[in-house]
Amino acid sequence: MNSFYPMQLLCLGLNHKTAPLAVRERVAFGPEETGETVAVIKARLASADAGGVTEAMILSTCNRTEIYCAAMDAARATESLLELIEELKGVRAAELQPHTYVYEQCEAARHVYRVVSGIDSMVLGETQIVGQFKKAVTAAREAKGLGLMLNHLFQDAFTVAKEVRSSTAIGSNSVSLAAAAVRLSLRLFGNLSESNVLFVGAGEMIELCAAHFSAQKPRSITVANRSLERGQNLAARYNGKAMRLQDLPQVISDFDIIVSCTASALPIIGLGMIERAVKERRHRPICIVDLAVPRDVEPEVSRLDDVYVYSMDELGAVVESGKESRKAAVVKAEVIISMRVQAFEKWLEMRAAVPAIARIRSRAEKAREELTEKALRQIRKGMDPAEVLDLFGKAFMHKLLHDPTVLLRNAEGLTSEEREHMTMIVGHFFGPR
Repeated sequence: MNSFYPMQLLCLGLNHKTAPLAVRERVAFGPEETGETVAVIKARLASADAGGVTEAMILSTCNRTEIYCAAMDAARATESLLELIEELKGVRAAELQPHTYVYEQCEAARHVYRVVSGIDSMVLGETQIVGQFKKAVTAAREAKGLGLMLNHLFQDAFTVAKEVRSSTAIGSNSVSLAAAAVRLSLRLFGNLSESNVLFVGAGEMIELCAAHFSAQKPRSITVANRSLERGQNLAARYNGKAMRLQDLPQVISDFDIIVSCTASALPIIGLGMIERAVKERRHRPICIVDLAVPRDVEPEVSRLDDVYVYSMDELGAVVESGKESRKAAVVKAEVIISMRVQAFEKWLEMRAAVPAIARIRSRAEKAREELTEKALRQIRKGMDPAEVLDLFGKAFMHKLLHDPTVLLRNAEGLTSEEREHMTMIVGHFFGPR
């Protein structure tokens, strides 16, 4: 561990660039899990042997799972986190490790800034990540996972993201996942005027998709959701109708396009369900867009004839198309981020000096208390207060100067460069003001 910094910033994660969907979905944390897991990390990894973790936050989206920590030993904390994931998610650390990345200190800060700015997203420049990140921060704060380090880092990250979006064209010509889903549907059906569209779920991603598909004026829009009221609220915006998710197997054959994104830990659209739908449709094609991680659709469904399943990884190829025109914006954004990383590094250096400053203040306070008590005893014995005050000042000066004086006198064992450096620091500290 680098002893210069008393606390290490750590990011352990994997994303759409380093891990296939089949791996990402196995380590995804649902909204109800993140806060609980943050509390577990703080409780289980607090000891020095486990890395001395004092702060933690989990970001888990369709395209990434990342754990941010403040730890005394980043290397040990990384090992402990992998072991904990193995325990909680049933994925062996050796199997997971080839897909993960680890960033420490300023590189971790750079990564956070890039993520929140949308530079590291599948959809370059997308804004949804900011909201997802804020929710993750809120969950960590409620679980008492945030402290000085992560609070400062995340506040910086939101400031950087705002500057990047206001100063560059990073979000221009962006092909969103929702737009990509529409493009894939249009490739299959030509136009959507005769298509019945079903949205499974009623979250933020489904809301975005509903807006994009509605613009294509499909024949009908239906929202299937566990909460019928929430489904009705979304459907009403697009002159659609809502249904209970539990009724899906009986009516799924009525739909040409199915867009699903729920927080279910297990698939809700199974092979048998779609096999029956294909027969009932007499092999008319079905387009299924699965935006969920873990997946809402069983992988075996994609093997069926007349069924076209697009998951997050397939959508990624479509959204790549808009990146080329925004290279200049990315370069400008990276410059902004680099400047912010330098500022964060200075903050880390300042924080590194805090323990030394605290020790100096503690020793000075102890000396002051001892000399003050001695002075009071002398005054009570009848000594002249002016003489006592003079003695107090000389004694206090002697105690303050004792350590740096001894340091300079005992410098024989140092190299000439070390002596010169030490003399310069002491001279600068006691120089004229």
